[in-house]
Amino acid sequence: MTTDPSAQPELWFLTGSQHLYGEDTLRQVAEQSQVIVKELDASGAIPARVVWKPILADSAAIHAQVLAANAASNCIGVITWMHTFSPAKMWIAGMDALRKPLLHLHTQAGAELPWSTIDMDFMNLNQAAHGDREFGYIGARLGVARKIIAGHVSNPAVVDRVATWARAAKGAHELRTLRLARFGDNMRDVAVTEGDKVEAQLRFGVSVNTYGVNELVDVVEQVSDSAVGELVDEYVEAYDVAPELRPGGERHESLRYGARLEAGIRTFLTEGGFRAFTTNFQDLGGLRQLPGLAVQRLMADGYGFGGEGDWKTSVVLRAAKVMAEGVDGGTSFMEDYTYHLVPGEEKILGAHMLEVCPSIASARPSLEIHPLGIGDREDPVRLRFTGSPGPAVIVGISDMGDRFRLTLNQVDVVEPDEALPRLPVACAVWKPRPSLSTAAECWLLSGGPHHTVLSSALTTQEFRDLAEIIGTELVVIDAEATPESVRRELRWNAAYERLAARL
Repeated sequence: MTTDPSAQPELWFLTGSQHLYGEDTLRQVAEQSQVIVKELDASGAIPARVVWKPILADSAAIHAQVLAANAASNCIGVITWMHTFSPAKMWIAGMDALRKPLLHLHTQAGAELPWSTIDMDFMNLNQAAHGDREFGYIGARLGVARKIIAGHVSNPAVVDRVATWARAAKGAHELRTLRLARFGDNMRDVAVTEGDKVEAQLRFGVSVNTYGVNELVDVVEQVSDSAVGELVDEYVEAYDVAPELRPGGERHESLRYGARLEAGIRTFLTEGGFRAFTTNFQDLGGLRQLPGLAVQRLMADGYGFGGEGDWKTSVVLRAAKVMAEGVDGGTSFMEDYTYHLVPGEEKILGAHMLEVCPSIASARPSLEIHPLGIGDREDPVRLRFTGSPGPAVIVGISDMGDRFRLTLNQVDVVEPDEALPRLPVACAVWKPRPSLSTAAECWLLSGGPHHTVLSSALTTQEFRDLAEIIGTELVVIDAEATPESVRRELRWNAAYERLAARL
C-alpha cells in the first residue's frame, strides 16, 4: 500500500527538567537530549522519525506539548526522559491529558561515569537516576499505561526494545483511523466471528461497516479490459502460472476474471479509504468466483483480511501488517485446519479455502485453478505454496462479552513431512510450543478463535506492547505454559478486568 510521505510517523521526544538549575544547565540538558535523539534516529532500527522537542520545565509547557502531540495526526507516541530532576507534580496535568502511547526511557547522557572528575556540577546535571524515579512514581500514581526501558541508547539491545515498542505504537495508531469494509455478513451460525463493533470502535478506533456484495459487483464489472490485461502480465511475470491459465490456455478466461476481481476490490477499497476487508463464501452475490488470488495479493500489499466475514481477525492482520513493515518475514491470515498426531511428531497443518498471504511463502508461488466444493461458483484461481520455516507467532482475537482477548501461541513453522501434491491451496505447517497437546488445551481454555494471524516477522513482544497500548487482554502460550498456569491467568485476568472496568 502506498503511504503519504507527509504522514511519516513520528515519536516525540520530551525531556523533563526545571528552572531551578539555571539557563546554563538547561542549555546543556537541551544539547545532551538532542544527542540522545540523534543517536536513536540514526540507528535505522526505529520505524518512525524520533523528533526532539524543547525542554519542558514547567506544568504549562508540559500540558501544551502533550495536547500538541494528541492533535498531531502523524505522532504515534511520545518518549519521555527526565534528564535532571523534574518535579512530577508538574507532569500531572500533561499525563492525565495524554492520549498517545507513552515510552518512559530511563537513560542518561553518558554510558560511563567519569570517576576521577565527578563534582557537584556533574551530579546536578546528570540526575536521571532519581529524576526518572520521580516521573515513574507519578506514572504509577496516575495509572498511566506506559512502556519502561532502562539503559543507554548506545546499547543495541536498548534500541531494539525501543524499535519493538515503536512497531506496536504504529499498529495501535493505524487502528485509530482504520476503516474496514465487510462484503456481506459473517458466516451463518458461527459464534467466534461475531463481535461488538461499537466496542471495537471505542476501544481500538476501527470503523467496521457492511456493504452489499453487489455494490462490489458493480465496481468489478466496470474494470477495463486493459487493466485486466496489465494484471495478467504481472501474474505471468511474478508466479509460475499453470499452462491452462496462461494466455491462449483453455482456462485463461478464469484468470482474467480473477484479475478483474482484484482490480475491482482494490478500486473499491482505495476509493473508500479502506485498509481492511472481509468476504464470505455464503454471500457472493453476482461474483462468479470466490476471491482467492485477489485477496492473497491484497494481503501481500498490506491490507487486513478475514474470511467468512471475520472482521476482528481482519483488524488484527492490518495492525500486524503495519507493525511488520520493514521487518524480514511474512504475516498472513491463517486457520488451524488439521493435525498430525503421531507421538513425538505432532504438528498442525494450517490453511484456508484460498486466502493465505504469499508473504509467508518459502518459494515462488504457483498460480493455479482447482474446484472449490463450497460457494456454488466457478472454480477460483489461487496462489499455491507452503510457509517458510522458522519461528513465528499465531495470534487470534475473541470477543469475551465484556472485553476483547488476544491469544498468542509461539510456534515453529516447519517443512511438511512429505509433499502435498493433492492439496490445492497454500498452507503452513508448524509445531506449537510447548507441544501440540498443551498448546491446544491452553488455546481452548482461552477461547481462542480458529481464524488467526500467523507472523514470522513479529514476536510476542510486539503484541505485548500492542495489548498494553490498546488496553486489551493478552494470553501468551509459550514454552513454559501449562493448562494449569493459563487457567490461573484467565481467572486473575477476569478478576482484574472486572475491578478495572469503568462504572
